[in-house]
Amino acid sequence: MNSASVRFRLIIWVGMLVGGMALGFALDPRWFPGLWRSLTFHLLTLPLGVVLLWFVLTVSRNTGRFLARLGREGDIPRMETNKLVTEGMYGCMRHPMHFGLLFFPLSVALIVGSPTFIFLIAPLEMLFMVGMIKAFEEPEAIRKFGEAYREYMRRVPMFSLRPQCLKKLLEPQPKG
Repeated sequence: MNSASVRFRLIIWVGMLVGGMALGFALDPRWFPGLWRSLTFHLLTLPLGVVLLWFVLTVSRNTGRFLARLGREGDIPRMETNKLVTEGMYGCMRHPMHFGLLFFPLSVALIVGSPTFIFLIAPLEMLFMVGMIKAFEEPEAIRKFGEAYREYMRRVPMFSLRPQCLKKLLEPQPKG
């Protein structure tokens, strides 16, 4: 993945979050008038969103540090890899960082308390993100690592909910 590709994906992420929030706020009064105004609803969603955001940030930090330490050889740009990593959390699932980031839209939706964002937009954004991984990330990895990545795909699922895998995502990692 090159730096332009990374920047493009970050722009898409920000657009999805800002757009999801704006659309949610625009539709909430019409679709969820009682829930949108409910203090109880907001008091329930806010702590859930904060905990989920903690999970997202922890997984991103840990997987990023792990990948920076093991997935880079030589002088290459930040956020890029040139070595296939298949151990640790990457031995449990092919996209552990993306697994954590999948929950970012939902965590933001819960924090802002928009029912439309929570129940409709965030799940659609999460599905879109899985599609982007299948359409862009996986083909890039195949081009970069060839048959080694194809074999890795046969052995390791894209994502995993196994408790031992989730535990690996939360284990602190030294800086790379």
